[in-house]
Amino acid sequence: MESSSKGLLTQVTQFWNLLDDLAESNPESYEKFIQQQLKEGKQLCAAPEPQLCLQTRILKPKEKILFINLCQWKRIPAPQSATHPVPLRVGRPEDMSETSDVYTVIDVAYHPDVLQAAEKDQVKKDQLIQMAMKCIEEKLQFTLSNSYHVTKFRIKGSVHRMKQNLMGIQTDSTDLREKMRKELNLEQIRSSTVSNSDQFPQLLLPKDEVSSKTRCLIEEISSTEIEVEMKRPAYELKIVADQNEKPLKIELKVELPGINSVSHCDLSVSEDDLLIEVSEYRLHLNLPESVDTEMTTAKFIKEKATLIVTMPLV
Repeated sequence: MESSSKGLLTQVTQFWNLLDDLAESNPESYEKFIQQQLKEGKQLCAAPEPQLCLQTRILKPKEKILFINLCQWKRIPAPQSATHPVPLRVGRPEDMSETSDVYTVIDVAYHPDVLQAAEKDQVKKDQLIQMAMKCIEEKLQFTLSNSYHVTKFRIKGSVHRMKQNLMGIQTDSTDLREKMRKELNLEQIRSSTVSNSDQFPQLLLPKDEVSSKTRCLIEEISSTEIEVEMKRPAYELKIVADQNEKPLKIELKVELPGINSVSHCDLSVSEDDLLIEVSEYRLHLNLPESVDTEMTTAKFIKEKATLIVTMPLV
C-alpha cells in the first residue's frame, strides 16, 4: 500500500515536470492541454439536479414521514458494467416542518446515465429506489417502511438546499468547488492505491430481485473531508477593454511566493467563478462578467512566482 502510493506520487511528479517543460518549449500545445483540462473540470463542477421524489416512512428510531430526493449528478461515477457497483451519494438527513407537520428529507445522487436508463425501465427504476432506501438504512441506522410512492413534485425542499446538502456546502462562505475538488482528489488517490474491494461499502439486492447476470451493487461515495487551513494569496483582477471601451477579457494575476512550478497549481474556472488551489494557497473569486471557459488560458511565470489567467468574455 505504502510503496504503491509512493510510486503513484513519483509518476505524478514526473508528469508535472514534463508539463513544466511543455509550457516553456511548446506554449501552443500547453494551452491546448490546459483548455481540455478546464473543459473536463467544468463538467466535474456541475451541480446535482433533481430527478424525482419519493415518500415513505421512517419506522425506527423514531417514526416520521420521509421524503427521498433522487438526483442526477455528473460528479458521481457511472458503473463500469452491469455487474459492477452502482456508485451513489447519500446526503445528511434534514428535519423540516410545514405548519405542525414534521418530516425528514434525504437527498440521494446517482450518475445521470443511471437515472436516465431507469426512466425507460420500471424494473430498473424500482431497483434504484430499493438501493437508495437500503443504503439509507445501512448508513444512517434507520428502519424504513417497505412501501413508498413517487410524488407529483420532483423535489422536496428547495434546489439550493439540496445542492448544499450533497455538495457539502456550509452556510458560511465555504466554497463549493473547493470541497468538490478535495473530494475528487481523495477519491482518485483511493481508487488508484486500494485494490481490496472490502475497503468500499457495498450492498447487494436480494437474489430474487435481480438475475445473476445483471447483479446490482451499490458503492457509496464517501463525503469525508480533511480540513486544511489555507492562505489567500495576493492578486490583481482587471477587465481589459478594446479601443471603444468594449470589455474583451478578464485578466487575473496571482502572486504565489514559494511556488516554483506549475505542477503545484490546481485551477478550475466556470462561467462565473474561479478557484485556484496551490500548495498552502487557496483563492476563490466570483467573476464580474461571464467568461468563455474553453478559451481560458493560464501561464505561470517562475521568475516572479506569478500565475496569470486570461479569460475571454462570452
